[in-house]
Amino acid sequence: MGKISFIESFSTAYSSVNSGVITILITIHYSLLYRYSSPMTKKYIEKILTARVYDVAVETPLDAAITLSKRQNNQVLLKREDLQSVFSFKLRGAYNRIYQLTRAKKVRGVVAASAGNHAQGVALSAKKLGLDATIVMPKTTPGIKVDAVRSYGAKAILIGDNYDEACEYATKYAAEKKLDFIHPYDDPDVIAGQGTIGLEMVRQHADFIDVIFIPVGGGGLIAGVGSIVKYLSPKTKIIGVEPADAACMAAAFEKQRRVVLNHVGIFADGVAVKQVGKETFRVAKQCVDQIITVTTDEICAAIKDIFDDTRSIAEPAGALAVAGLKKYVAQKKISGKTLIAINSGANMNFDRLRHVSERAEIGEQREALYAVTIPERPGSFKAFCQTIGKRGITEFNYRYADDNDAQVFAGVQLRDGMKERVELIKRLKDKKYPVLDMTDNEMAKMHVRYLVGGRAALENEVLYRFEFPERPGALLDFLTRIGNRWNISLFHYRNHGAAYGRVLVGLQIPKGERKQLGEYLDKLAYPYWEETDNPAYQLFLSM
Repeated sequence: MGKISFIESFSTAYSSVNSGVITILITIHYSLLYRYSSPMTKKYIEKILTARVYDVAVETPLDAAITLSKRQNNQVLLKREDLQSVFSFKLRGAYNRIYQLTRAKKVRGVVAASAGNHAQGVALSAKKLGLDATIVMPKTTPGIKVDAVRSYGAKAILIGDNYDEACEYATKYAAEKKLDFIHPYDDPDVIAGQGTIGLEMVRQHADFIDVIFIPVGGGGLIAGVGSIVKYLSPKTKIIGVEPADAACMAAAFEKQRRVVLNHVGIFADGVAVKQVGKETFRVAKQCVDQIITVTTDEICAAIKDIFDDTRSIAEPAGALAVAGLKKYVAQKKISGKTLIAINSGANMNFDRLRHVSERAEIGEQREALYAVTIPERPGSFKAFCQTIGKRGITEFNYRYADDNDAQVFAGVQLRDGMKERVELIKRLKDKKYPVLDMTDNEMAKMHVRYLVGGRAALENEVLYRFEFPERPGALLDFLTRIGNRWNISLFHYRNHGAAYGRVLVGLQIPKGERKQLGEYLDKLAYPYWEETDNPAYQLFLSM
């Protein structure tokens, strides 16, 4: 494409944006595009510059996070993609892909597989372009998201317990009906649509941007934003952020090839992807500087940070970038830099807020959880509190077990993070209290803190932690299947508003039947972990 035709197509693509924006964007130095060394980069720069997104998307603000900036001693800016009409950036790539299809050929209709944000983006885009849309969603998809898709006139089909099963059905459905399948991330037009976010950020902040933090699932967002930002500002660092339990891009970077994760975490469901896209990985290798992984607790703390500055509630995937930004600042000890985090979405189920609130204090290093043994005699709790000092006790779980010692599960407020957490352990040990730090013990945080209330001397008890699809009847089905053969000696389930339920189960299994149990659990096809040796179980639930 020559320079004149390129400008013409570029102007057409941005015809719905105000003339000031068009003028600024057209002044980009086009000649550099054709001197750029990478043919792939040339392709994506042109695609991003001509992407058609503003028929449905808005140019979201780049807001200063005043409180977070003070705490991090850097200028922190939030790219507010949570303010899109579907509360996510996903409509950019979806609309651009569908629009390009309509220009290239006659389109009978589109099909997509998604549990949330991509589904809404495709549904809205199809409605705008007058097309029929079919969205295949897992049965575990919250009703609020299914209703949102249907409100745009799309047909919603609920199939399977996870995205992979829904996607398999969707691709077959599209082939049978001769409809176009709209991939959520691994498509050049989708990547280009997401890349318009990078174009906006560079223009919105005229000064140099030191680092941009981007949430990563399949890689479409980071591939698009990374391409255009590295072209316009080569020295700006592009850092991807993933949940530690769903880090498919980090694994691919480490192995220098795409890998399939055996299991992905379920908390940040918007980025719960087992394998990064083929095209997105190819692009990311050329424009991404680093991948950071963060924990569930760090994500919850980031959701609170965003709320404190904006009074808006980000979904877990939407808060990933802020969590990564905070971790990067702590690791690199940087200050006085300009850091941007993309708040990618706000499709949060209301009933998940309880879980987020409970874990945010731990993620912010403002609460520690301890298992402490104290003497079973009057005045012990008072003496323990005196040792803790003038710190708030957030919870104290205890039940009588014997006449000698009491096992206490305690939450303690912190003012100085990890340093204070370690100092408190030393202080307790100096006072001869046996103590274990449970702050990073997932089973203790998820289950045991709600079960403390007595220990049982049971023969042949083993303990397992499970995840199972959270759909109507799933808990009863799980309980029925797991309890048909062996006695259930402990059971704890608590709804967290997620697509998957989390259960702790104690079973009485004769030693000669342990192998059979393993085979049975494998057939259940639910992710599981044995927790019999977990110290939280040994201290609070078992004799």
